[in-house]
Amino acid sequence: MNKRTAPLAIIAMSVAALVGVPVAQAQDTAAPAAAAASTPKQVKKAERKAARAKKNAELKELEKNGYNPAGDQTNYPQNLQNAQSKINAQKAGKPAPASAP
Repeated sequence: MNKRTAPLAIIAMSVAALVGVPVAQAQDTAAPAAAAASTPKQVKKAERKAARAKKNAELKELEKNGYNPAGDQTNYPQNLQNAQSKINAQKAGKPAPASAP
């Protein structure tokens, strides 16, 4: 290197180092935002959890209206339908129809 290119090389390396610093900082600030985004696995887990909560709430409401999933199943479809009709009547604000024995 001659006397002229040595200072230019030092300046060029200094500029390159200074230009590289903000890029590294920008990548560091983007990392937490990427970490906060949900992964497909987390999304599926949340969907399963929500579906389970909905199912349990529906079952609890059916049990509150007379359906017993662990009880005698000889009248299975009818006792479930009776509980569902009671729920529908409550939501509509009407009195529940008389259930079959």
